Formats: sequence, structure tokens, C-alpha cells
Amino acid sequence: MAIEKHTINEQQNTAIWAETPNLQYFLKTTIEADTVGGVESRTKNIPQRSVRRYVGDPNPYNIPAVTGARYVYDPGRRGGVATPGKEMILDDGVERRSFTYVGSFVDVHAFILGDAKMDLTLYSEGAGYPMKATGGEAVKAR
Repeated sequence: MAIEKHTINEQQNTAIWAETPNLQYFLKTTIEADTVGGVESRTKNIPQRSVRRYVGDPNPYNIPAVTGARYVYDPGRRGGVATPGKEMILDDGVERRSFTYVGSFVDVHAFILGDAKMDLTLYSEGAGYPMKATGGEAVKAR
């Protein structure tokens, strides 16, 4: 499994970075990672440019323009090895799992509150936000 981006509010660019089964454990509705069906081949034009072999090179050379250069676009791609965003923890008294989110915490809170499968607590930046299940199964605390 891999940690992937799950967009929850496209207008605000809010997303949760998680392993899909770990996030799905707490939710009633199925949520898919952005990479599912989103990876595509795209093309772009690269203009002609001048390149120096080293700093202060008195004789730079030109690279010709390229039309129709192909590349892969992945909406869930992350740069580097770190998971982007701020940490959040979901705890239902049985399972405690850590995720990260980018964007508005208000949107994340509203999303989890509206889709919680069981009673749980959402922790972010040290604060705990208890949430009641909305028609789901209630889990007893430890």
C-alpha cells in the first residue's frame, strides 16, 4: 500500500494524504485516491532556450524548441519522500491512525463529521474533536 492523495474539496484544494484502506476504515462512503483514473499522458511545447555549460560560460549554446513533448500527469503525485501537510489522527477507541491533510482544517473536520462510520475523535495540532457517528455503528471506548 502507498500513501495517496484523497481530494475532499476541489474548490479549496483540501485533501487527506492516507493509505486508502486506513482512511476508509473510519468512513461510510467509499473514497478513492486521486490517482485512480486520474493519471494521463499530456503534451506541451518547450520554447527554444540558451544553456551555459558552467557558470560564466562565455559561449552558451542553444537548445531548439520542442513541440508536442509528452509527459505523465498524476494528480496525486508528491515530490520527495515526505508526506505533505499537517498531521491529524483519527481514534475510535479501538483503532488509532495517523494521516496528513493539506488545505483547510474546517473542510477536513466537516467532511469527517458528515461521513463518520462510528463515534471517533479527530486530533489535530493537539486538540481533540469528538464526533458522533451519523447513522453508523457506535464503538465503545477502551
